Amino acid sequence: MEIRPILSALMRSKVSLVLIGLQIALTLAIVCNSLFIISERAALMQRPSGINEADTFTVSSIGFGEGFDDARTFAEDLAMMRSLPGVVDATTINAIPMSNGGWSEGLSLTQEQKTSTAPTAIYFVDDHGLNTLGAQLIAGRDFRPDEVSERNRTTQGWPAGVIMSRALGEKLWPGQAALGKQVYLDTEKPPVTIIGVVDRLQSPWPHSKRLAEFSILVPQQLVGDGRMRYLVRTAPGQRDALMKQIEAKLGEINHSRIVREARSIERIRGEGYSQDRAMMIILTIVIAALLIITALGIVGMASFWVTQRTKQIGTRRALGATRGMILRYFLTENFVITTLGLAIGAAMAYGFNVWLIQNYEAARLPWYYVPAGCVALWILGQLAVLGPARRASRVPPAMATRSV
Repeated sequence: MEIRPILSALMRSKVSLVLIGLQIALTLAIVCNSLFIISERAALMQRPSGINEADTFTVSSIGFGEGFDDARTFAEDLAMMRSLPGVVDATTINAIPMSNGGWSEGLSLTQEQKTSTAPTAIYFVDDHGLNTLGAQLIAGRDFRPDEVSERNRTTQGWPAGVIMSRALGEKLWPGQAALGKQVYLDTEKPPVTIIGVVDRLQSPWPHSKRLAEFSILVPQQLVGDGRMRYLVRTAPGQRDALMKQIEAKLGEINHSRIVREARSIERIRGEGYSQDRAMMIILTIVIAALLIITALGIVGMASFWVTQRTKQIGTRRALGATRGMILRYFLTENFVITTLGLAIGAAMAYGFNVWLIQNYEAARLPWYYVPAGCVALWILGQLAVLGPARRASRVPPAMATRSV
């Protein structure tokens, strides 16, 4: 099959050629970048938090009245929760991983630093915090009861020792062990010592590239404003029942507060990544719609050309062209159109990715996305044109003798 006659025929239908070519180009550019965004979001949503999510939940309350005693209430609540059958452990905590709200600080390696070396999320917990979270301690030790202190939200002060996530330690001291090192949470205060390192502990901000894996556990309880949040870890399969039980008991043992609804960590993860899930659904619909529209465009164009060339096809059949030759002609013609569109679309795909990088801090599009997209659209184009091409191959030679 010669390409020159095909190109000559296409030049006589320039408008259709341009429209279909641009449609294929736009489809390639959008589909490749959309699939890459979907894969990034899927990887983000599957990123482990480093804690026991299946059996853990959080519950909070707000105390009111002049006589409300935060420290005494903490002690009563924790004693009640830890005594319940099915509760593995419970702790006070100021924020929850992936909840999109919490406390962060900048870390400095020297007291003279004017800018921080790295940011970090701060989790205020007691000596049961590590066990309740279910985080894996890979170096050092846990907090002792005598190391847990009270911290007033208006009074700044840091304990002597903290526990750090492995990712944060690698950021601060590349190639070195973080255990035993000292770092400044406040350059006007003494440094804190890293007494333990956990394998992983995601921050409350899952979409932050600077904070996602940087976390520190601090042995303090926040007191003074009546706000209290607890994290409770249960035995497998007992989480939902204990959520309701503990929520009710918190209201019973102290009426001078409002108990907020208990939420599982799985629910918090779902809410934290809800926008990512919605984006993936929307982009999937867009990709499907573009592929369908592109396929229908190819079918429509091929059907139109078959109708326009019916007499020419009959003439070729009368001159000895077989049905297979007619079929190959239309398949080759569509392949040429698709290839021209994909050549433009490849440049558009990378250009679109550069624009996303500059404006939305997106990652660079892997090189194999465009070749894979080209192959997929070649196959789609050939399948779409197959129906009209088979119809053209069935045109009888007698059509050459009919008058229009």
